[in-house]
Parts: sequence; C-alpha cells; structure tokens
Amino acid sequence: MRLRCLAAFTGLLNLIAAAQNPPKPPAPLTATAPTDPPRWETIASAGLTLTKGNSDTLLANFGVTTAKKTLVSEISLSASLTYGEASGVKNVDNYNADAQYNHLVSERFYTGFKLAAAKDDIANLAYRLTLSPLVGYYFIKTAATQFSAETGPSYLVEQLGGFSRSYAAFRVGERFEHKFNDRAKVWEVAEIIPQVDRFSQYLINFELGVSSAITARTSLRAVLQDTYNSQAAAGRKANDIRIVTGIGYKF
Repeated sequence: MRLRCLAAFTGLLNLIAAAQNPPKPPAPLTATAPTDPPRWETIASAGLTLTKGNSDTLLANFGVTTAKKTLVSEISLSASLTYGEASGVKNVDNYNADAQYNHLVSERFYTGFKLAAAKDDIANLAYRLTLSPLVGYYFIKTAATQFSAETGPSYLVEQLGGFSRSYAAFRVGERFEHKFNDRAKVWEVAEIIPQVDRFSQYLINFELGVSSAITARTSLRAVLQDTYNSQAAAGRKANDIRIVTGIGYKF
C-alpha cells in the first residue's frame, strides 16, 4: 500500500512539473536570404561637336554597351555610330557592332565566339562581317584589374571598294581593364586578324578609353579608336583614327 501511494504521489509531482514547464517547440528554420541574380549593366553614351563661323563642322556619335557576367558565362554587346560633316561635305560615317559570349571552363580559362560587323562609307567599306570562335585565358582577374588574351580562327565576309570577297583568317586579341575606384576606370582592347594564306593582308583594331563618374549614373568618357587595314580600298588611306568624347549614362 505504501509503495502504491509513493508511486501515485511521484506520478502526480511529474504531472505538475510537466504542466509548469511545457516542452519548447522546435526553433523555426531560418531561411537563407536569396542572392540577387546577375544583372545586365548597360551604358549609353553620346557626344556632339558643332562649330559655326570660319569653319562649319559637325561631329556626332552615339554608342551603347551592355554586359552580363555569371559564374559560368560572360556576355557583352555593343553598337556605335559616328557621323561628321565639314562645310556641308560628309567626312565621317561609320557603324560598328560587336557581340561576344564566353563560357568559363575554369575560373580563368574560357571558350566562346565573337561576331563583329562594320560599315564605313568614307573608307568605301559597304560591310564587313567577322565570325571568330575563340579560346582565352585571364592572366589577371581581380575586382579592380582584369587582363585576358584570346585566339582562334576567323572567317570574314566583306564588300570593300565595290568588290565582295570572303576569306579565312586567324585572330589574336587581348583586353585590359582597371578600376581606380568606384568612379574612375581605364580600358584597352586590341586585336589583329591576318588572312591565313596571305599574311600581308590583315586588320588591326585598337581602342583605349577612360571614364570618370560625375554622378552615380552619369560619367565623362573619352575613347581613342584606331582601325588599320593593310589593303585599303583604292584611293583610301590604310589607317583611320578617331577620338570620341561624350557623356555616358548607366542603366
């Protein structure tokens, strides 16, 4: 009887303790904050130079570039046009467009292709299309500085000086970019494309640019562009140099 009373009393104490200290519910799972997906970074730029008086000149340019980078790919697109007149006579009229896709095989090594299109009425170039599969490597890849080189075959189709032709070529290119801070950066791009069965026929494209921010979205830009064609159209010079200045707007 005493054992039964002790067991009953012990069970009653356990019930009272359980009522006073109920078990805590499991802690809710903490959701991981979603990371922002990669976004397109787009910059539109425009410039205008106009003189009246002893000389009447007009030079206008417009360009847009956009790029997107993920952990496994890089996409860049660009287009530009420049038009100029002197004393009512057209002396600048060219259009350019580029598209490039890189697939990152590793952190620094990549494969991809580039497609470029160009038109220049003053150089008597009706059109030029260049398709270039490529392999490349980042020799420097930090948040502030990037330097890469790439190479591969190319195929060109063009109408120059009234003559149409197509040929196989070999392309070697490189790109350098350095950000001094969040407001200023400099970049440089160069490529050479010789014809595979006639190395005396080649193209060289070069660009050097600098950008300095005015506000969070606007910036001053200055770009030096040089295009060299070893076999220019009859009556045309082989080298074309342009210095383009203007204001850029970041979307």
